[in-house]
Amino acid sequence: MQIQVKNLTHIYSEGMPYESVALTDVSFEIDKGEFVGIIGHTGSGKSTLIQHLNGLLKPKSGSIIIDGVDITGKDVKMRDIRRKIGLVFQYPEYQLFEETVHKDVAFGPLNLGMTQEEADERVTEAIGLVGLDYREIADRSPFELSGGQKRRVAIAGVIAMRPEILILDEPTAGLDPKAHKDILQMIERIHKVQQNSIILVSHNMGDIARLADRVLVMDRGKLALTGTPAEVFRETDLLESLGLGLPPPAHLMRELQRRGVPVSGDILTIEAAEEALYRILKNGKL
Repeated sequence: MQIQVKNLTHIYSEGMPYESVALTDVSFEIDKGEFVGIIGHTGSGKSTLIQHLNGLLKPKSGSIIIDGVDITGKDVKMRDIRRKIGLVFQYPEYQLFEETVHKDVAFGPLNLGMTQEEADERVTEAIGLVGLDYREIADRSPFELSGGQKRRVAIAGVIAMRPEILILDEPTAGLDPKAHKDILQMIERIHKVQQNSIILVSHNMGDIARLADRVLVMDRGKLALTGTPAEVFRETDLLESLGLGLPPPAHLMRELQRRGVPVSGDILTIEAAEEALYRILKNGKL
């Protein structure tokens, strides 16, 4: 097991008038190479949870064991942990700061103690993985790029460190539909090439249904539900009670079911929905 979270509890401003319990007794495990989606309404504890996974926050109680090491321990060197875990915050392009794209992407590898030659190799690889042309973009200022390109460069700066675990907090937030699609394809490509574990936080149920092997559902600081996308999105009533919806294809299939059309309610992706509707139309049942 690559990640084990055991009975994690976190309290903001403990002992103060504005004390707030952000996480309560959260436990789960993630296997090496697994793609895990985290969903939940605003304030459910998603961002607090992922900030514990690379040591940005320390829990009130509980433990986080990564590759056999409890990162909540006092003697743990966080630099070693952050070699393994890359965290991409929402709107990561706001953290770009260097004068060229190459220098910005190289910052992380150099900060980990790599030689300039090693860092240059990582930069070339990372820029290609995020779908940009190194020769075209390396010497440009990151601030001259489009919004989608800036985000890709910011993500390249994280994956250039080749983390074994990549955590992405709403990586498509604020992007137009094309850039949204491009970022998702980029994440799939990174996962395939680097064979890393990915934790994706998203409000987009369609993205989670299509990409994730397993889904964690957070509610008011607790883990309300976990399972495969099919298992989680089958729990329609529970999800609605938590303020969450279904992926659009699943919503369409459920509506067709209510109208007597013989389709499966477990269809979650556009591709599967297209195939099901094609078969029904072909057989004259719609």
